[in-house]
Amino acid sequence: MKGLVTKSTGSWYLVRSEDGEYHDCRIKGKFRLKGIKSTNPVAVGDWVEFDVENSGSAAVIKEIYDRKNYIVRRSVNLSKRTHVIASNIDVAFLIVTASRPRTSTGFIDRFLVTAEAYKIPVVILFNKMDTYVDIEDRAEIMMLNDIYTNIGYTCIEISAKTGANISKVADLMHDKITMFAGHSGVGKSTLINAIEPGLNIKTSEVSNSHNKGQHTTTYAEMHELKLPGYIIDTPGIKGLGLVDMEPEEIGDYFPEIFKIKDQCKFNNCLHTNEPNCAVKDAVEADEIAASRYESYIGFLKDDDEGYRTDDWG
Repeated sequence: MKGLVTKSTGSWYLVRSEDGEYHDCRIKGKFRLKGIKSTNPVAVGDWVEFDVENSGSAAVIKEIYDRKNYIVRRSVNLSKRTHVIASNIDVAFLIVTASRPRTSTGFIDRFLVTAEAYKIPVVILFNKMDTYVDIEDRAEIMMLNDIYTNIGYTCIEISAKTGANISKVADLMHDKITMFAGHSGVGKSTLINAIEPGLNIKTSEVSNSHNKGQHTTTYAEMHELKLPGYIIDTPGIKGLGLVDMEPEEIGDYFPEIFKIKDQCKFNNCLHTNEPNCAVKDAVEADEIAASRYESYIGFLKDDDEGYRTDDWG
């Protein structure tokens, strides 16, 4: 029987069969030994083949169909392993806020590079627009909007609380499997509730002491929408590492760098200290945002511990 994994707790999985029935599933121990290097061999969004046992109380996943894409982070406890956050995503929405909590450009770029590497289209949502009374916050949103729109990303300014531009987001979700991502506290759950009020996703206020969100989602879960479509709700992402990327390929996942890299003098130019580098010239001419170039240089130096800093969580 074929089905779609809609929930994963690490040992048990909720799978929606093609006839619309939901089944609690598990995997056999030997299934974990088939060369799968991630800490979770089955992820939300996976299409799987499963058998219902005679008792009817449980089912066993016996095969995972090929994924068209997926998004990963490094394992929290095992730095050499990865954790698949979700798979088979049609659109990922990255939710960004200027304050309470602030989303750094480093985090935005880290997510975008990861999504580019795994061929996941991204839409950037600037949330909490109704709360930005400080000119600094509004200026930051305008700057970020300009940077990422010019690169080619779709950017939408929204307010999950007031409903501003929520219909635009819903239109992009129609008949698709989508994912919301971002720091804890940026309003993922509030936005899902605004689009589909009946889901009643748990929300939480931002901590006053640390100005960061409190985790209300502890595992990824897919929700069926009336649009129709599906939304994957993810935990606040901490430790979004660049996994299995060679230095020579990182620039390919920055669209504005990839576009002009063939104008560099050297074919293997890393855009650091090489002469006649078109990328460095573009940065000097403000044709590539300085923050994007800084992120690129930072990713070249990335190590197993760098992604653990609070900037990414």
